[in-house]
Amino acid sequence: MKTIVLAIVAMLFATTAFAQGNYAIRSGDRLAVEVLEDPSLNRSVLVLPDGTINFPFAGTIRAGGQTAAQVANAITSGIASNFNSAPNVFVTVTSLRPREPVIPGSGPTGPTVDVFMMGEIGAPGAKALPRGTTLIQALATTGGFTRFAATKRIILRRTDPATGRQTVSRINYKAIADGTAVGQDIILADGDVIIVPERRLFE
Repeated sequence: MKTIVLAIVAMLFATTAFAQGNYAIRSGDRLAVEVLEDPSLNRSVLVLPDGTINFPFAGTIRAGGQTAAQVANAITSGIASNFNSAPNVFVTVTSLRPREPVIPGSGPTGPTVDVFMMGEIGAPGAKALPRGTTLIQALATTGGFTRFAATKRIILRRTDPATGRQTVSRINYKAIADGTAVGQDIILADGDVIIVPERRLFE
């Protein structure tokens, strides 16, 4: 009976994968990973700005530019040594990163917000992003982190336009990206400043 259930589930996943076709995964996309033999490994993962994902036992895997099937094969190879036989791994793209805005710099009442990014990222500067964009999605547009980036203590500075009061938040990017800090990704507001500081000597 268990074999029949696994076969049916595998067929459903195969159908979904086929529907996604040859879509090339991009940074900022979110993937659902299912391991039939060990549901404790099932999770949603975010494709990081450098195009990689992190998965238990498999470590860092290249996802950017790959298809869902190719990522599934890479995960299978990475975790195979933990199973008696090759596990059945399925990967689906559950959400896409936001497209670049059509109308840049339209201000706080328009469809975009102006965000300023600086520090250890590939493309710092001002960006007009779609309203509703989160901090993680915004970082996916920066060309990735430099090798000196302190990704566990990214700083978000926000100024209240009514009072001028500034608040500072420290965000652990790694924890949000690998799913251990669920629900802590912040929706950006107009005028937000994101700072990716440099790593300390032993950080």
